[in-house]
Amino acid sequence: MREREELTLLGNQGTKYVFDYDPSVLETFENKHPDNDYFVKFNCPEFTSLCPITGQPDFATITISYVPNIKMVESKSLKLYLFSFRNHGDFHEDCVNIIMKDLIKLMDPKYIEVWGKFTPRGGISIDPYCNYGKAGTPWEKVAFDRMANHDMYPEKVDNR
Repeated sequence: MREREELTLLGNQGTKYVFDYDPSVLETFENKHPDNDYFVKFNCPEFTSLCPITGQPDFATITISYVPNIKMVESKSLKLYLFSFRNHGDFHEDCVNIIMKDLIKLMDPKYIEVWGKFTPRGGISIDPYCNYGKAGTPWEKVAFDRMANHDMYPEKVDNR
């Protein structure tokens, strides 16, 4: 995991795609507004991974929202990181938790949440959600409240 001074992916025309889970592609840069609390939201509507049992592909929209602290994730590295799940076999719930934990380790954010909205297979869709608020800060309570009240008014799911 690299910081801004060592960014290698942004603007690089020779991008190499990794086809199996690889958190080492993630890069960070300095948050220029660490005294302001604000959300950064990423939407990845083309996330793919593999079922660990059948090897069949799973498709999802992954939404990542976070409140940065000192470091922020560089978006191209995040795209390549999410792409690295393409041949990774894990359950939906594991994928979103792995993504969240890797981003916590990378950035040490004040708050982060990851929500996966997977397309149906076998007539059922799975939408795992996880979050984290930095201990000892007001964001710890925000995380608890968001989890306690998560999806109180669920969307209507037709067939995605």
